[in-house]
Amino acid sequence: MGKYVIAGNWKMNKTPAETTALIEEIKPLVKDATCDVIVGVPFVDLAAALEAVKGSKIGVAAQNCHWEKSGAYTGEISAEMLKAMGVGYVILGHSERRTYFGDTDVTVQKRVRAALDAGLTVILCVGEYLEQREQGITGEVVAMQTKIALGGVSKEELSRIIIAYEPVWAIGTGRTATAEQANEVCALIRKTITGLYSCQTAKKVTIQYGGSMNAANAAELLAQSDVDGGLIGGASLKAPDFATIVAAAK
Repeated sequence: MGKYVIAGNWKMNKTPAETTALIEEIKPLVKDATCDVIVGVPFVDLAAALEAVKGSKIGVAAQNCHWEKSGAYTGEISAEMLKAMGVGYVILGHSERRTYFGDTDVTVQKRVRAALDAGLTVILCVGEYLEQREQGITGEVVAMQTKIALGGVSKEELSRIIIAYEPVWAIGTGRTATAEQANEVCALIRKTITGLYSCQTAKKVTIQYGGSMNAANAAELLAQSDVDGGLIGGASLKAPDFATIVAAAK
């Protein structure tokens, strides 16, 4: 299956100094990790994070990027700017971007295209709202989001995409999908990729679960056949908890 990847999404937390301190705390705890480890930090913390991870295996992700290379887009950051800094990853389509800041399936696809063109690896988030799950259309919603986001992405480029299943109803609510629910949707995402590319290609794609994974439930979630890692929110801000999740990704 896909390579295990544990990524922390720090959201709007930590100053540059606090970023350095947290990464220094995390580094010795994950030095023997058998999976890829990434920290996704706010734009103002990227320089501090890139400096702090030197000499470690930890990668650094931005939490968003614009689809244009440059222009009159006040407050935005381009994928080329991130690449020029030395950033390797970018999180796109997170449910909070979709819910609060107007991201749509179409604009997420444009961001994915820009990030790939700039040479970044994308952590692409997909997931349904509670109402959609209750209506029984989780499969249709997640398949559509995946298909649109991967529009125009070649098989070779797909190797630079990690997909994170993030049920919107489980983000920041303390509610978590059961291990079986998480695995079912991750398997559906893999089936969707099989339809777009091939079974062999789909097997190589890393599919994370991202809905309130924490130190207590990580082992059960990561033991599922189609869950290849986690996109971690609150627990990624606590070094011991984050390290416990990393250790569970075997």
